[in-house]
Amino acid sequence: MFEQAKRMQTLTSAVFTQVDDLRKAEVAAGKDVITLSIGSPDMAPAPHIVEALKNSIDCCFNYGYTLSKGDPGLLDAISKWYCKFGVELDPETEIHSLIGSQEGLAHIALCLVNPGDIVLVPDPGYPIFSAGPLVAGAEIYRMPLTAANNYLPDLTAIEENVLKRAKIMILNYPNNPLAATAPRSFLEEVVAFAKRHNILVCYDFAYSDLVFDGYQPDSFLSIPGAKDIGIEFNSLSKTYNMAGCRIGYVVGNANVISILSRLKSNFDYGIFYPIQQAAIAALTGPQDCVSETAAIYQHRRDIIVDGFNELGWKVDRPKASMYVWAPVPTKQSSFDFTVSLLQHTGVAVIPGSAFGNCGEGYVRIALVQSESRLTEAVSRIKEWLSY
Repeated sequence: MFEQAKRMQTLTSAVFTQVDDLRKAEVAAGKDVITLSIGSPDMAPAPHIVEALKNSIDCCFNYGYTLSKGDPGLLDAISKWYCKFGVELDPETEIHSLIGSQEGLAHIALCLVNPGDIVLVPDPGYPIFSAGPLVAGAEIYRMPLTAANNYLPDLTAIEENVLKRAKIMILNYPNNPLAATAPRSFLEEVVAFAKRHNILVCYDFAYSDLVFDGYQPDSFLSIPGAKDIGIEFNSLSKTYNMAGCRIGYVVGNANVISILSRLKSNFDYGIFYPIQQAAIAALTGPQDCVSETAAIYQHRRDIIVDGFNELGWKVDRPKASMYVWAPVPTKQSSFDFTVSLLQHTGVAVIPGSAFGNCGEGYVRIALVQSESRLTEAVSRIKEWLSY
């Protein structure tokens, strides 16, 4: 038997694993399970993206090592794509490709924090926000995101002794799991706050284009002065339905990106060249596929929100992301409700407690099934809750 390193003791996927094991058990028992737990897109990339991948795969010269930073064509495409947010980027110094944005979020703390330093993370928050810093030996300070404060952290509530040791703040809007959004005024407040306390802001912008009802989010880097204290992570996983391709990028502060580049050059090589070519096609090609994907998610959102509200389960109508954040409609814990929901209706969701203590009392519903399956899920839940 080999014992795991102490740093591994900080990592846990217990709730996610438990829910998935329960889901698998229901499937094995013959139940038709509607899986709304894992946020994995169920749609395919647009044809022009797939075609670029196919064409590049046929070239025998595309199977060698690639630059860790990314092909110049990809970096240029990212730079041009970001112009729609009013952000100018230098492809040479302010952009670096990633094997999915989660990889970059996992590694950034290794570049910048020492044991005893503090990283400010949202609660609820996506698990990698805490996992990366914990592996790096940092301490975690959890910033509560509550409905009373529009799911924005109260920066004035962070104690001065915490701020003196804080090196990084992680933020994520449009938000996973909350599906919350942040106004530009808040981002301006964050820039001023981070400059005042010399804190690097790591902004997760992975849901930048899954937006509804005419809403348009601001890139963090569009705020004057944000590049001085910030980097932004984005991904092609959700916007272009390329989650399995594992391609994303980080943009922003050139000094921080150079440090991350040095770490990555020691850890791995670049992304498979055909995948980079598919990414270039996605970023530079027709963007109708993006608005079409967002429209599908918006319709799915309406099926869930309208259906739940009609049966008395009151949920908010999010303006972005691929999730609905719903309060538990019973007196159970979020985990117990998730288990009951799965066993009685065959609908799998994730308990809010999986995302932090402030997630207790809620469940996250991923809109990753067809409209007919979501309608079926609402019907099953209605029948169950009516008892």
